[in-house]
Amino acid sequence: MNSVIQNIGRNVSDLDLLTQSLARNVKRWRTERGFTLEALAARAGVSRGMLIQIEQARTNPSLGTVVKIGDALGVSITTLLDYEQGPKVRIIPAGQAVRLWHTDAGSYNRLLAGTEAPGPLEMWDWLLMPGEGSSSDPHPAGTVELLHVTAGELTLTVDGTEHRVPAGASASFEANVPHTYANSGDVRLEMVMTVSVPAVH
Repeated sequence: MNSVIQNIGRNVSDLDLLTQSLARNVKRWRTERGFTLEALAARAGVSRGMLIQIEQARTNPSLGTVVKIGDALGVSITTLLDYEQGPKVRIIPAGQAVRLWHTDAGSYNRLLAGTEAPGPLEMWDWLLMPGEGSSSDPHPAGTVELLHVTAGELTLTVDGTEHRVPAGASASFEANVPHTYANSGDVRLEMVMTVSVPAVH
């Protein structure tokens, strides 16, 4: 599985900066939530050893691992990777959109922006080439996804039921069940997606 940080750029200092930011932010939010390493590991479904390596900036974890940790902490991936505590208005230049997943055929997703409002709120840009797809594990109860297809047709499978979403159409669904985004057509699929995760109490 692709690591979270490897696709941001080839600049080693960028990779180091993000690895260190992830380490600092996971520890910060774990402490703020009052979770022990064991408690967070159990909530996130990752090993205690992996959490220790992440908090010590000794590993570059997979996207799936970071998503699980973010869900367990109730914060967005953007927050976990953020190394600048900016002003209330934050402009993210096009070149800073983080590509977190990609395939050799050219499919990818990019995290365009994220915030806490009051739970994690993320905006994604997706490109799926013909015949490709991406599956997601269930998110925490209360998570909602909104998406808008701008080109092609999305085959959206939610809890085993398939839905077709053509260009120009939008969809929303509760994402606390397994779901898959796929391009079953013969042209590229482009969509924008927003994910809202409830705050951890």
